[in-house]
Parts: sequence; structure tokens; C-alpha cells
Amino acid sequence: MQQSSAQHITLATPLSLLKGIGQRFGARLQKLGIETVKDLIYYLPFRYQDFSAITPIKDVLPETVVTVFGEIVSTKIYRTPHKKMYIVEATVSDKTGSIKAVWFNQRFIITSLKKEAWINLSGKVIAQGKHLIIQSPQYEIILKGADPHSGKHTGRIVPVYPETKGVTSRLVRFAISKVEPFIKSVPEFLPKELTVENKLLALATALHTLHFPKTLQETYHAQERIAFQDLFLLQLINASEQHALFNSLSHSCQYDPKDISEKINRLPFVLTLAQKKALYDILEDLKKPHATNRLLQGDVGSGKTIVAALAALVVAQQAKQAIFMAPTEVLALQHYTTFKKFFPYFEGGVALLTASHTALFLGETLETELPKKDLRAHIAAGKIKIVIGTHAILQKKVIFHDVALVVIDEQHRFGVKQRAQLLTQADTAISPHLLSMSATPIPRTLALTVLGDLELSLINELPKDRKPIITKVVSPQKRDEAYAFIKKQIENKRQAYVVCPRIDPQEEAVTKKKLFQWEARSVKEEYDKLSKKIFPHARVGMLHGQMRAEEKTEVIEAFKRGSLDILVSTSVIEVGIDVPNATIMMIEGSEHFGLSQLYQFRGRVGRGTHQSYCFLFSDIHSKTTQDRLEALIKAKNGFELAEIDLRLRGPGQFLGEEQAGMPDIAAKAAKHPAFVAITRKAAHELIKKDPTLSEYPYLSAYLALFKKKIHLE
Repeated sequence: MQQSSAQHITLATPLSLLKGIGQRFGARLQKLGIETVKDLIYYLPFRYQDFSAITPIKDVLPETVVTVFGEIVSTKIYRTPHKKMYIVEATVSDKTGSIKAVWFNQRFIITSLKKEAWINLSGKVIAQGKHLIIQSPQYEIILKGADPHSGKHTGRIVPVYPETKGVTSRLVRFAISKVEPFIKSVPEFLPKELTVENKLLALATALHTLHFPKTLQETYHAQERIAFQDLFLLQLINASEQHALFNSLSHSCQYDPKDISEKINRLPFVLTLAQKKALYDILEDLKKPHATNRLLQGDVGSGKTIVAALAALVVAQQAKQAIFMAPTEVLALQHYTTFKKFFPYFEGGVALLTASHTALFLGETLETELPKKDLRAHIAAGKIKIVIGTHAILQKKVIFHDVALVVIDEQHRFGVKQRAQLLTQADTAISPHLLSMSATPIPRTLALTVLGDLELSLINELPKDRKPIITKVVSPQKRDEAYAFIKKQIENKRQAYVVCPRIDPQEEAVTKKKLFQWEARSVKEEYDKLSKKIFPHARVGMLHGQMRAEEKTEVIEAFKRGSLDILVSTSVIEVGIDVPNATIMMIEGSEHFGLSQLYQFRGRVGRGTHQSYCFLFSDIHSKTTQDRLEALIKAKNGFELAEIDLRLRGPGQFLGEEQAGMPDIAAKAAKHPAFVAITRKAAHELIKKDPTLSEYPYLSAYLALFKKKIHLE
């Protein structure tokens, strides 16, 4: 294929048309999603190697990383007799001395190493007897008389890029050198006042610096520019959503404080002050004539569902609908059961709609099962005021009538596309109020960054009758004592959870040398061991994600009824199982879980009046692991733990797979917390002034591309 002439090359030009890259390298770069000149320019390094200082060979020291520049005086290749490994050697000399470089199993290198050629070598120096060698160095042939600092892969601050099979950083650096002249063509898209006020590098300058830095200090300023623009684009999305919500008509649902007090007084428990404050926030949202968006956060067992249910009753009293959407059938059924249990007097209709369950509650003891078709017809006609379900609610066949409130539980588990679909799936153009609930404590920095369009309410206290859960890190030597304790709890008619990090055993063979045969950290192994060897007289059940929905429901219901003493499960029990009689949470392989997830597991017990316990087992006894587990014991609440987890494990665990690209942006927020407030303020001011960004065409175009990048479109 004919290659483009220089004057026709643009940022949109396919790399396969560029001289020096062509079809051969272009096809390989496509594996990383790099297809155009612009794609390549925006493919940024994730770290750097400082190979900029040229060290005279006589000054080279063992156990240091150096770059030397010299002439190749000899080369050879040979094969080891036993390991059948090829070794390439080259001796390089400068005015001060000589040193040997070796490469293992890289025969192709010998063709590049010509005697009398000048070469840069960058790598680690090791002592081999009385001699020093550079082991597996980066190498680069330098033209005779040329500056050794002119290399692409050595003699400079060398960028290291994300790689894949067949695409090394060396190839990316080679390709980047071919498009370097076009980096200056990248247009600026941030408003000028923003770059000036915050002393940001121009975009083209930042991109060039990241690929071709002269000093490491330069890269910090360039990285700040990219972090700032990513956060600003995300905050623009948040600000646009808030602006759209504020300009979206919604049902204004008034409430009577006296009526709310009566409903609260009819509950068999006392609401905490935090619950009352959160309920007030939500009820005030419902009064507004425009759509609102709120996140209700609270620990497991803090009473979020009751708060949301009271808000739903207010909506129903206004002859409007409320929708509850849960990530699992188990949690949907839990919400349905909560309504029946605590609001038996409600006669406006509470429907359960999942893939395998339908039910309709009409007050007191009146409950019936309707065919899905009939249930959908009742919902569409507005005869049912509260609808509870899973993703089955998202089917086109389900039409709602005058929806005023949508409640999404564990909202971070849903993709933003599904959330948007649920908001628009109604029979009118009026937008419902949105309430998201999450028991996953999200750090404040992360919430402001990723969930910036939500108002935030916290339930940060547990009901007064709850006893603190006694949590212990159990050493292997104390395992038998833990089993004896659990056995005593079961004899006292209590129940226990056992959580494992995987479903099936690891594929590695179990040998006689295995130190502890009881370290079966899979559900299937643990179930087999506990039911047959450890607790042969107990009733043990098994639960994991590969089971059919009906099987999972059957097992969970059996555990709730008390027909099972022990439930061995994967992390599927993290959300939605409420068994007040369960007093033991035993977690195998606890090092495999994040602190926030361990906190969630622990919250499955301690939900009744009995003293509860959480036992943490780990196969790894490093100080880091022990410190993490000790943090779980000492932390006052889930939000404190979340901040620790953000520092230790990064933001990825707080965001579902649907939130593609978000962990990277959130990491930038954690690294540059000051930018969060600055970009948030600037984004809101800009959207208020120019909601459609009509005065900023480049910014609008970049925003559209950014949405695709993080899967928001």
C-alpha cells in the first residue's frame, strides 16, 4: 500500500500508512488499540528509567544501574551444555576501560552487534568473580561521532509503556519517534483561563515531555497536566448531569412530618439520629420539582433499606410509583420481605419482579403470585405503587406509571448505561428522583471524583441494641481452637458463615509435602472437609455464583429458616443476606479480599442481640498482610477502613467492571487531591455559563471521546 506523503499526514492518519511503521508494525500496535497517529501520541508511559547519565567504564560499580558508551571490540554466542540456553556476549571499551555485557536466550541480538560499532548499554552491573558484567542491558547502536544522549532506548530518561505479547516498550518508543513531529499539532482544548490560573503546561508540550523528557522533574509537571484534564473532563460530565437534572421536571412529593413520625413510631425499633437525618435529606429531595440524585451510604446493618422504604411510602401516598432495583435476586427478595415485615398495613401494592420470582403484597396477610404478564400490566396501569426487582426490570416489556422515585441498591455494581435506561423507562417525560444505596464505604476523595453528581447522605451509626463484633486474626496453630468454639456456638443453636476466595480448588497438585492439609481455600473443598470431617453432625450448606438462581435461593432460605448450621460461600454473601441468628463469620484466605470487602463480610453477623465473632485466616504471614488485618480490628468505621484500603490497594476495588477507565482517573485524584476541588468548581462554573459547550468546540469534542474512553456512552 502506498504510504502517505508528509504533507498529507494528520492526527487521524492510520499508522500503517506511515513510513517506518507500515503494515507490519501497525498490525502489532493494533493489539493495544493503537491505530492512528493520535492514538499513539496519547499512549502514555506508566514509568521511567533514568539512563541519562553516561558513566565511564572505570567508574562502574557492582549492584548499580548504569549507562556506558563505548566501542564493541568483540562478540560471541554460545550454548550452555546442560540448560541448552543461548548466551550472547559483547565486550565494550571506552577510553577508561572495558566491560562485558551478556544476554540470555536472545540469539537475535548478535546480528545487531557489529565489531567496531559504537553502542550504549544501560542495565544492572553484577560481579562475576573479579570481573564486572552488565546483565541483560538495554542496548542501542549509536552512529560514530554522534551524541550518546541522542538514543531512543538509552542515554536519556527512557519511558516504559504498557506492553502485550509482540508489542514491547522498545517497539512503542520506535513508533513514537516516527510521529514526534506531529505532537505539536495536538490542539489545546482546555479553556485558556484554566491553564493560566493553574499554571498548566500546554497539552502539546505535556505530551511531548511525557514521551521525550529531558529530566524526571519535567515528567511530574506533564503528568499533572494530564491528571488535571482527566479530572476536569469527569467533573464536566458530573456538572452536566447535575445541570440536566436541575432542568428536568420531576414529581414534587410533599410529606407530612406528623404522618412520618407516626410511621416511624409503628416500627418495632428506634431509628438512629443518622437514619432520621438521611430520611430528612431524601424527603426534602422528593419535594423539589426537579430531579435529584442522592447516594445513601451506610455500614451493613445500619438500616438504609428502612429509610428508603419510608421515602417510598411517601411517594405511594402521592399516587406515584417507587422502584427498588437490586443487583441480585437474594437482595431483591430481602427488600420485599422487609416491606412485608415492617409495613404490613400498606395496601398500595408491593410487587417482586425478578427472572425467577414474582409476588404481589397487598397489605396484612394478602399476598398472591401473578403471571409476569399480569404483573407487568398492573405496574403499567399504576395499580402497584412499589416495584422491587433485579435487572429483569430493565426489560422493554416493563412499563412504569408516574415513577417519582428510583432506588438502586449497591449502585456501584450497575453500569451507568443501565442506570440511565432505568431513569428513562417510564410512560412520561418526567424524570424520577434517584436514590442510590451502598454499604461499600467509598472514600470521600473517590466519591467526589467518580460520584461527583450525587448528593451524599451517611448513616454512620448502628442501631443501639447491636453489640460490637469481636474480631480476631487466627494463626494456623489456633485453628482447632476456632473450630471448637464454632462447634460450641452451633450446639447453642447459633449459625456460622465460612467465606472462601474461590469456588474450585487450585489446579496445582496436592502433595504430601503440603504443610497444612486443612488449608482448603475453595468453597467445594471446604464444604467437603467441614461436612465430613470437622462438623460431621452439623447441617452444612454450600453457596456460590455458579449455582442456578433457584438453587441459591433454596440454600439461602434454608439458612434463614435455621435448617442449616453452617453456610460455606464465596463473596456472594457480601450483599443481601440477613440472618440475625448467625453469630460466626469465618473468612478463609482473607489476604485475597480488600479491607472494605472484609468489613462487608463481617457485617453479615452481629445483626441480632447475640454476641457475634469474626475470625480471619490467612495463608500469608507477611507484615503487610498482618497490618491490613489489624486495621480491620482497630478501625472505628467502614469509612476509615476505606481510606486505608484506597492507599493500600488503589481505587479499582471500589468501582465495578462497568466503570472502565475510572480506577485510573480515581488514582490520579488520590494523587492530586487539590485538583478535585479545583476542577469541580471550574466545571460547574463553565456548565452554568455554557451548558452545551457551544463556545468550546475542541473541549466538546474531547469530552465526547472521553465518555467513550470510560464507557459512559
